[in-house]
Amino acid sequence: MLTRSSPDVVIVGAGVVGAACAYYAARSGLHVTVIDRGPVAGGTTGAGEGNLLVSDKEPGPELDLALLSTRLWRTLSGALPPRIEYEAKGGLVVASGEAGMAALRDFAERQERAGVKTEEVTGDRLHDLEPHLAQGLAGGFHYPQDAQVQPALAAAHLLRAAGEQASGRARLRLRLGEKVTGVLKGANGEVRGVRTVSGDLHAPYVVNAAGTWGAEVARLADVHLPVLPRRGFVLVTEPLPRVVRRKVYAADYVADVASGSAALQTSAVVEGTPAGPVLIGASRERVGFDRTLSVEVLRRLAAQATRLFPMLADVRAIRTYAGFRPYLPDHLPAIGPDPRVPGLLHACGHEGAGIGLAPATGLIVAGILTGEELPLDIDPFRPDRFGGAR
Repeated sequence: MLTRSSPDVVIVGAGVVGAACAYYAARSGLHVTVIDRGPVAGGTTGAGEGNLLVSDKEPGPELDLALLSTRLWRTLSGALPPRIEYEAKGGLVVASGEAGMAALRDFAERQERAGVKTEEVTGDRLHDLEPHLAQGLAGGFHYPQDAQVQPALAAAHLLRAAGEQASGRARLRLRLGEKVTGVLKGANGEVRGVRTVSGDLHAPYVVNAAGTWGAEVARLADVHLPVLPRRGFVLVTEPLPRVVRRKVYAADYVADVASGSAALQTSAVVEGTPAGPVLIGASRERVGFDRTLSVEVLRRLAAQATRLFPMLADVRAIRTYAGFRPYLPDHLPAIGPDPRVPGLLHACGHEGAGIGLAPATGLIVAGILTGEELPLDIDPFRPDRFGGAR
């Protein structure tokens, strides 16, 4: 039963997407409870590199979402503390040969028509942008809109800012270490809240922002959402002077992002951080939630990174970590109301782009909850597009 102390919406998931949903919902005047079976940023967010990218996205719905989020992150960087480590450092995509450059040029031309800023960089000018790059590369494209944040800190400060919205009573309540075990429904199948290990929590809306566990939360509401975990590893070097200025990756990374293959794929992605360590990725494979360390993956990542930046061959890798991207078959997230269960909304399945796409997702979810005009067409993100009856 709803009471005065009941929230307007329960958000399941305290990663950066759930945090952004909470931030924009609270800013719109709603009272929000965020619930997670672990800590803030305990899943995909905590294992992410913090990429805010437009450079790797084909023209279409996801790129539209990314361009909106790029603008929102710039605004948030002024509203949240500097500790989120927002850097508008840009990205650089490089090609080893002329065939790769031709493909990058075609890709960039299509992106430009969709609103992306690009700059072709000839091989003799690459070292003006990245002095430590390998010799002999054919060229690349610079993407000034690419940026980065420290994802766990970004999630934490979005939640803190949500809780600080001026109100007669707290706009945000956090319930961490508490697993959702069911979705409560009324007589007509509408959402009435969630059931947890601690009891029932009533609310007229529930947002599934559970990341790689989005399919599990959907099942609790008797709907099908085919979110699968896609594992990736990241190598972290010892702290260095700023030897890598931007996010730098090889042209084949874009194809790997778009691939639906379950097999192992690796493509060099190298970027520096304000704290000093260089982050090296990226790998993709669908192996369930298996966290087993793969020496073969790490060997590939190291070899590909040193081909891009030969000086890294003499740098120590001090640790590695694994994470799971929430993968959906068509590579688009599920965002918006689920017509199969009134009151249920989804905000998950962003794969490796969730940190970058979080603000736009949160703004859309808040707009749906409050009946405001939405900033873009969300039909491509319909949660029921994969079928599956209640």
